Amino acid sequence: MRAFDPKLLVWPLLALTAMFASCRAPAPMPKQWLGFRGGPAHTGSSATAKPILRPEQVWEFDTGGTVESSPTVVDGIVYCGTFANNLFALDAMTGDELWRFSVEGLVRASPSVAYGLVYFGADDNHFYAVDAKTGEERFDVELGDGGQQSSPTIARGVCYFGAFDHKVYAVDAKMGDVLWTYKTGGQILSSPAVAAGLLVIGSRDGTVYGIDAYSGRERFRFQTKAAVWSSPAIVGDWVLIGSDDGNVYALEAGLGREQWRFSTGGAVFSSPVVSEADGTVYFGSDDHNLYAVDLRTGKERWRCDLKGRVLGTPALVGDHLYVGGEGAGGTLPGALFAVDRHTGKVVWRFGVGRTVWSSPTVVGDSLWFGSHDGLLRRLQAGR
Repeated sequence: MRAFDPKLLVWPLLALTAMFASCRAPAPMPKQWLGFRGGPAHTGSSATAKPILRPEQVWEFDTGGTVESSPTVVDGIVYCGTFANNLFALDAMTGDELWRFSVEGLVRASPSVAYGLVYFGADDNHFYAVDAKTGEERFDVELGDGGQQSSPTIARGVCYFGAFDHKVYAVDAKMGDVLWTYKTGGQILSSPAVAAGLLVIGSRDGTVYGIDAYSGRERFRFQTKAAVWSSPAIVGDWVLIGSDDGNVYALEAGLGREQWRFSTGGAVFSSPVVSEADGTVYFGSDDHNLYAVDLRTGKERWRCDLKGRVLGTPALVGDHLYVGGEGAGGTLPGALFAVDRHTGKVVWRFGVGRTVWSSPTVVGDSLWFGSHDGLLRRLQAGR
C-alpha cells in the first residue's frame, strides 16, 4: 500500500484560499521591500516611501564585484548579491556588514525575504535559503546546469523561480521540498510574477508562459519574436512584459491573449512598472528611452532620453520614477535618475561612473542601489 501523501490535502486547500483571496482588494505595500520589484505581483511601486528630492549619499559598501542584484530591505537590514560570489547582509542605515554567505558562483539575481529566511540563487547551480539574522544555511536546492539568475517570488508559502536549466521551480518556502517543476523551451532569467493563483514568466525561447501556481499546469503561452528576459507585472486582468523583439506586450491574464503591444527602438530588458492610480505603465529600452504608456490602450504618454541603455527596472514612489542606466557612454557613464512620472522630465541625476543595472529599492526616506563599480550605496533625501 502506498504511503499517504499529505500534499494531496494541502494543494486543494491552497487553491480554495487563493480563490477567496482573489476577490479581496490587494493589500497595501508594506514599509519594507521584500524582494525584486517589491512583491509577488511585481508592480514595482511603494505607497509608503517618501520622495527623494535632493539625494545625499549616506554610505557606500564595496562588495568586491559587479552588482547587478537589486537590494532587498527588511527589518533594518539590506540584502544584496555580488559577482564576488557572496550574498551580503548590511545594516541598512550605517552600511556595516552583518554577515556574508559565500557560494561557488556569481550572485546575479535579487534575494527575497520571508519567514525569517533569505532566498537566492547563484551560478553554482544551487538555490539557497539562509537565516536572515545569522546567514546560516537552512536548505539548498540543486539545479541543472547553467546557474540561476531569476529573482525568487514568495507567495502563500511557496518560493517560485526560474533557472538556466529551462525549468520553473515551485519550492516549499520553509522546508525546501520541490513541489513541482515546469519545463520551458529555453533558459530563464525572467523573474516570475504571481497573483490570484497565476504565475507568469518569460523564457529565452521567446515565449511568455502562464502557469497554475498550485499545480504547475500550463494555462497559456504567448509567443514573441525574440528572447524574453524581462520580468512580468500582473495588475488586475493585465499582464505586462517586454521582449528583445523591441515590444512591450499587454496580455489578458486569464488566457494570455494580446490586448496591445508598444514598439520601441531597441530590446526591452527592463521590466514594466505600473501605476494603478492613473493607469500608466513605465519601462526602459535599449534605445536609451524611459517610456510611459497608457495601461488600457498602449498609447504613448511620454518618453525620456537617458543617453544610454535603460536596463534596470524603475521604482515608482509618489511623483517620481527612480531608474538606473548607462548614462551617456564615455562622457557621463553610469547614473541613477529620478524622473517626474507625469511629465517625463529628469528631476535629478546621480552619477556613479559605471553602468547601473541594479534596480533601486526605496523604503522610508532612503534609496539603495548597486552598480558595476562593485559598490552598494544608500541615498537619503537631503534637507
